[in-house]
Amino acid sequence: MQSKSIFDEVLDKASSMPLEDQDMMIEILKNRATEKRREEISKNAEETLEEYKRGLTSKGSVADLLKELESD
Repeated sequence: MQSKSIFDEVLDKASSMPLEDQDMMIEILKNRATEKRREEISKNAEETLEEYKRGLTSKGSVADLLKELESD
């Protein structure tokens, strides 16, 4: 017999909670996901800035990028 996944267990437990608690849990999970996305965006921005400072990236318009891609 296949055991329940943690995800299924959490859903089952959440279903047995009062509706107000479920709403609170949803809000908390949304906020955590939003914060995690912000952290990822911040990390990517820092890495990109560092690459730019080291000369690993370049700056230009979309037209510049297209010209560069066409010349390769």
